Amino acid sequence: MPDIEYGEQLDWEVELTVVIGRTCRNVKKEDALGYVLGYTVGNDVSSRHWQKNAGGSQWIKGKSMDTHGPIGPVLVTTAELPDPQALQVITRVNGEVQQDELTKDMIFSVAEIIEWLSDNMTLHPGTVIMTGTPAGVAAGRSPPNFLKVGDCVECEVPGIGVLRNRVVMAPDAKP
Repeated sequence: MPDIEYGEQLDWEVELTVVIGRTCRNVKKEDALGYVLGYTVGNDVSSRHWQKNAGGSQWIKGKSMDTHGPIGPVLVTTAELPDPQALQVITRVNGEVQQDELTKDMIFSVAEIIEWLSDNMTLHPGTVIMTGTPAGVAAGRSPPNFLKVGDCVECEVPGIGVLRNRVVMAPDAKP
C-alpha cells in the first residue's frame, strides 16, 4: 500500500485513469479510443490549502507533491474494458464510502478528453490522463472532512481493482 504524505487540507479524488498506447495528435473523438492502451485507477490527491490559499493554483502545486497522484493497482487493456463510459468509480476513507458514481455521468467522455488534449499536442505511448472526479470530495462537504495521518483511502473501479493508500507524516516534516 503506497503512502500519501500528509498535507494541510488533504483531499481525495478517485479518477478513471487512461494510458495512451499509440502516438496521436489532432485526434477526433470518434477515433480517440483506438489510441488507448488501457485503464487503471487514479487518486488525484489534492492539497486544497495550496490550491486555494497559498497561490498554488488549481493545476500546479496543490496536485504536485511527491506522493500525490498514485495510480494502480493494474493496467487493464481496452480488450478487457472496451467501454470506459460503462464503469463505476468509488472512494472509501477508512471503509466509509465518500464517492460512488458512474463514468457515463462524466462531464467529458474519455474520447472527448483525448480529442481536446491531442489538439495541437502530441500524446505519446505511456501518457497518463486522469479524467476528473465525481462529487463527494472532502472540500465539497460541510464541514469538510479532510484526510488525517493514519487514514486509509481506497479508490476503486470494479473491473480494474482497488488502489489503497495510507496517509503518513512526511519523514522530513517540520513539527
